[in-house]
Amino acid sequence: MGDRWRIEVDRGVCIGSGMCAATAPGAFRLDGARQSHPTEPEADASEPVLAAAEGCPVEAIAIRLTDTGEQVFPPDE
Repeated sequence: MGDRWRIEVDRGVCIGSGMCAATAPGAFRLDGARQSHPTEPEADASEPVLAAAEGCPVEAIAIRLTDTGEQVFPPDE
C-alpha cells in the first residue's frame, strides 16, 4: 500500500490562479470566491497532486504524510 497524504490549502495565501485544479482536477476545485480547496482532505500520494503543489505560484498548498505528519511539500530547508 502506498503513502497517504493530507492536503491543505492556505486560503489566506491562495490567489485563485486555478493552476492546481488544472494540474490535478480530481484533487482540487475552486469555490465561488475562486479559492482552492482539496476535493478530499486525504488522498493517495500522486504525481499530479505533487505537481499542483509545486506549480502553485504562491505556494499555498502543503502536503503531509497522513500517518506521521512529515512534510512532503514544501520541503523542509
